[in-house]
Amino acid sequence: MYDNHTTRHMRIEDVRSERRIMKNRLRRQREMKKNFLLLVMTVCLIVTCSFSLSGFRANAKDDSTEASYKYYKSIFVQGDDTLWSIAERYMDDVHYDSAEDYIREVMRMNGLTDDTIRYGEYLIVPYYGSEYVG
Repeated sequence: MYDNHTTRHMRIEDVRSERRIMKNRLRRQREMKKNFLLLVMTVCLIVTCSFSLSGFRANAKDDSTEASYKYYKSIFVQGDDTLWSIAERYMDDVHYDSAEDYIREVMRMNGLTDDTIRYGEYLIVPYYGSEYVG
């Protein structure tokens, strides 16, 4: 049989053992939470980076396309010239959505209030070229 001192000592050891088990369990739970948070943060970082990189890639210019430069030219209006015929000659579809857009720009640049032009006038017209002239 155990005496009272031995029984008391065993209870103290049991209590210590239970405390140690609880501390270890809490430590493991904290580690699991920390590891889970690290995993979630890593996934979020990967997703953010992939969206950012795809955005940069979408905005990047294709290397096969040529650079174009905007120039202005003074032209002499011939007898049969109209703003529409001038637009056909100097406008491109890459930089203008429509002939109307190009004509509006020519009218604005030359201070025209309507689309009437006359033989012998000079107009400034924009056009684009692939070579830089500086």
